[in-house]
Amino acid sequence: MIKFYYHPSPNPAKIALFLEESGMPYELVPIDTQKGEQHAPEFLAINPNGKTPAIIDDETGAVVFDSNAILLYLAEKSARFLPASDPASRGEMLSWLMFIASGIGPFSGQAVHFWHFAPQPKVYALNRYDFEAWRHWRILDARLAQRQYLVGLDYSIVDMAFWGWARAISFIIGDDAWHQLPNVKRLFDEINARPAALRAENLKDAHAFKTTIDGESMAAMYPQNARLNSL
Repeated sequence: MIKFYYHPSPNPAKIALFLEESGMPYELVPIDTQKGEQHAPEFLAINPNGKTPAIIDDETGAVVFDSNAILLYLAEKSARFLPASDPASRGEMLSWLMFIASGIGPFSGQAVHFWHFAPQPKVYALNRYDFEAWRHWRILDARLAQRQYLVGLDYSIVDMAFWGWARAISFIIGDDAWHQLPNVKRLFDEINARPAALRAENLKDAHAFKTTIDGESMAAMYPQNARLNSL
């Protein structure tokens, strides 16, 4: 059994999709990040970085955090949704998986922060992160103009990692993203039509997660703001 520490946000969505696609048995453990549950000592013992998702594999005793590390762990354990095992294919898979981990995710997340949550002044930061988010998404769009999936000939964990963030693209860089990134939209629509994607999306209804952004939410998600008055 996989114990899956979950919040309905882009990175946990990747793992939800894999678990639903693979049929691996799992127990959902809600972590409400807007209430600060990710900072509880019990969760920090699982992921010292205080982020969702994380998993505990009861069968092996493995504890894994960081969404793309979890995808790779589960794919290798189940031998599902991996490209060919030759060195060239594995190198390609790792490159694009880490591109999403180190590029798409961080720059998209910072674009969201500065568009929607950061206090003024923020023009310089917003320009940087919006620009970089668009740049990274355009790289994916150019890649997908040449192929159906991001790696190899078949749907893989790289596409699942992509889907987790593509779900939020309008919130990240605006409604015009779907028009400007037609190949991103094509793959997103294909994955979104899969029954497993619908089941993964519906997990958000399994728990009454907080959705109102208020002082408690801001303090839980952006604890660095507490330092602003002393700077």
